[in-house]
Amino acid sequence: MSVARAERLVNLVLCLLSTRQYLSAERIRGIVPGYGEAPSDEAFFRTFERDKTELRELGIPLEVGRNSMFDTVDGYRIARRDYELGEIDLEPDEAAAVALAVRLWDSPELTGAAHGALLKLRAAGVEVHQAPHAVVEPKVGTSEPAFGPLLAAVQAGQAVQFDYRRPSGADVHTRTLEPWGVVSWRGRWYVVGNDRDRGAPRCFRLSRVVGDVRKVGRAGQVRRPDGVNLMTFVSTFDSGQSPGQPVRLWVAKGRAAGVRRRARVVGAQEIDGTAGDVVELDLAYPDSAGKWLAGYGPDVVVLAPDVLRKAVRERLLGVAEEAK
Repeated sequence: MSVARAERLVNLVLCLLSTRQYLSAERIRGIVPGYGEAPSDEAFFRTFERDKTELRELGIPLEVGRNSMFDTVDGYRIARRDYELGEIDLEPDEAAAVALAVRLWDSPELTGAAHGALLKLRAAGVEVHQAPHAVVEPKVGTSEPAFGPLLAAVQAGQAVQFDYRRPSGADVHTRTLEPWGVVSWRGRWYVVGNDRDRGAPRCFRLSRVVGDVRKVGRAGQVRRPDGVNLMTFVSTFDSGQSPGQPVRLWVAKGRAAGVRRRARVVGAQEIDGTAGDVVELDLAYPDSAGKWLAGYGPDVVVLAPDVLRKAVRERLLGVAEEAK
């Protein structure tokens, strides 16, 4: 799609979304930037028909109707109740993609044209809906405490040191890293760089960083090597991990159906006088499943591995602390 056509479609959507009235094709032609350049009536109507088809194919609910019984031609509008979306929960990498798209439509060229379209609407006597338009803020959210310090270190070109928990077991080791970048892969955040302890490039998952990230040396000493594709490096590292690690849980009788669907029962056990089943399931990243299992509260108890048991316990203690 050309930039001119994309700009015209955006202006058309803003025009039809900003009024409760039905606007005729001729009125739209005089208001929306991009239609006035049509060399003839036939050219305008061909373009307008293509744009209407494009909007419908994009899922935009275009309404056709008349404002009163005295109108002789049909008009068009977009009902806000059908157009606006509910709350959307995006993974970090999905939010990043949306943010990049928003940066395009937030450019000065398109913003100026959109503002001009609204001014023309008001000048033409069209009732413009005054409620602010719903916007998508170009923000990428993450709950990892290490994200901010590591990103700052990358931008400053400064080495860092942090404590890191291995994928299996509860052992924590100190790592010294020259960070090249922070990237998201399959909903998880990683930092990539030169591991000084191993003398080789490595990537570390942010969810396994324990405690604070500490600065090492002066800023400006770390530079990302030419030709290094961080996403390719992380994807290769991630695909090389084991397909799944065994997790053993206790699940109360008749409870936690979501866990039971993925697990196999291997025994029975009582905990604090409550009957339940001992189940096993394989998780590719057991240390990151703490939030999911903690959501079942007392109906699920982690028996192994120890790192997952500690993660669930920390989340439950955090919830209890916030409730005070």
